Amino acid sequence: MQRRLLLKTLASFAAAATVAPWGMAQTRPQLEVWKDPNCGCCKEWVDHLQANGFQVKVHDSGNAQARKRLGIPEQLGSCHTASIGGYAIEGHVPAADIHRLLKEKPKAVGLTVPGMPIGSPGMDAPIYGGRKDPYDVLLVLKDGGTRVYQAYPSKVSATSTNS
Repeated sequence: MQRRLLLKTLASFAAAATVAPWGMAQTRPQLEVWKDPNCGCCKEWVDHLQANGFQVKVHDSGNAQARKRLGIPEQLGSCHTASIGGYAIEGHVPAADIHRLLKEKPKAVGLTVPGMPIGSPGMDAPIYGGRKDPYDVLLVLKDGGTRVYQAYPSKVSATSTNS
């Protein structure tokens, strides 16, 4: 009797284990990116997104057109534009902030990190020597205004000294 119960329990766990990976693969959010085909930081940002749970479809052209179509003001632009869940994502926005945006669902156009701040995802290659400049992720409001969604302060390298 106990053996039968044990076998049923093991069978239930095995069935659950085979269903879970399929279910998780279905829930990975898909992001569509428009970028320059020769931009290394754009590729690094895409790698960052994939490493943090996103499926990414990449277009190697059309960044400026996508930015305009999605409603990101030109002055908030960067080197790549993306779209996910009805939101625009402009520039080197960290994956954690995109996940938060999708969870909170604010009434907004999307998120932007204007320019190309060193230390942001995709701009954090070894060539920068661990440098992390401060930057803000901005929530782009429907009226074209912005507010700080997440601030990333500067981080000083452990090897620097105060003289």
